Amino acid sequence: MSKELRYSESPSTEVSRTIPASSEVLWALLSDINLPARFSTEFKGAEWLDGASAPAVGARFRGTNEHPHIGNWSSESTFTVFEPQQHIEWQVEGGGGPAATWGFRLEATTDGTVVTQYCSLGPGRSGLNDAIENRPDKEHKIIAYRLAEHAENMERNLEGIAGLI
Repeated sequence: MSKELRYSESPSTEVSRTIPASSEVLWALLSDINLPARFSTEFKGAEWLDGASAPAVGARFRGTNEHPHIGNWSSESTFTVFEPQQHIEWQVEGGGGPAATWGFRLEATTDGTVVTQYCSLGPGRSGLNDAIENRPDKEHKIIAYRLAEHAENMERNLEGIAGLI
């Protein structure tokens, strides 16, 4: 039996795809904070904050999201990793720590570049906490469902990126 998912343990998911392009070409795409909005059913776009205009450690942005069961919301995120052509990561601000951590890793291969998009939830508060607190007996199921939704959108992102090449 699989391990029970607990929000406090920052459960995560990731998807990978080999894309026949150099890490330089892919990095130029992945450095655009609005790129996932072209393919995601949930993420609708972002705007830079505090005078930032490109990803860098400490740069912040506000993202806008929409979900048929959750509604519309925005969140603020901060880039925590920026290693050109290798790794980019940002944390969504939450109460008591990051509400989520998102990122892309790139690994050059002879066939192109393996692009991995990943997401971990928590441990800071997010809208998911209300659902879990209302149904603590369903915590595993709630988290598994949400991670599956994220994985589907990450698959769409990587498919969309591959289609741009």
